Amino acid sequence: TIGAAFVAKVMSVGDQTVTLGIWVSAGSRREGADADHSPPDLTDSSSFQRAKFWVNELQNCEEGCRIYLCGTKSDLLEEDRRKRGVDFHDVQDYADEIKAELFETSSKTGQSVDELFQKVAEDYVHLTAFQVMTEEKGVDLGQRSGSYFYSCCHH
Repeated sequence: TIGAAFVAKVMSVGDQTVTLGIWVSAGSRREGADADHSPPDLTDSSSFQRAKFWVNELQNCEEGCRIYLCGTKSDLLEEDRRKRGVDFHDVQDYADEIKAELFETSSKTGQSVDELFQKVAEDYVHLTAFQVMTEEKGVDLGQRSGSYFYSCCHH
């Protein structure tokens, strides 16, 4: 890959605005990603195997990264179902196994592309809110304000 393209897409999630930074890099990975997708071509069975390879690489490099499998060229399947080279159930089973979201998309018609970006934005907002709620506050071992301290340690 010689180059990459970057697009910022602004999304609304409830009363919040999220700006997604989207890198299109023709197979190269961007380190530090919070989410990633590996797009298998729905008309090419070998692309599913390549996507599985990249998902494995991603899982080894980016712990906790959300994965979105985006089957591409769904518009070609609308024209002729016999062009499907990747069985839907195989891909869905794999997505379930790796806890990924699955979208069958078309860059030509835009099918499911907005839904994909909306799901990424929603997951980001909800994950961020969850992390803030569950952050460890720490324990001050020198603090003596709790009755439990006296009842268990100073009889």
